[in-house]
Amino acid sequence: MELTLYGREYCGLCTTMREQLAQLAPGRGFGVRWVDIDDDEALETRHGEWVPVLADGDDVEICHYHLDLAALDDRLAKFR
Repeated sequence: MELTLYGREYCGLCTTMREQLAQLAPGRGFGVRWVDIDDDEALETRHGEWVPVLADGDDVEICHYHLDLAALDDRLAKFR
């Protein structure tokens, strides 16, 4: 399964979540696609100050600001 992480390059919380997901991905069987919302006006409007936002393959939000491991594991379990 591929997840999407919406964020900004200059966002400390985004960097933290990106690093956490990179460590977790191999053991939990998912990939992460990074999307910089500043490159897309519609995404910037949609997510604005809520970044980072982690979404599943259906673009449903799993969590924002901080990684919620319970929410991530719940969502991954639904796709297994």
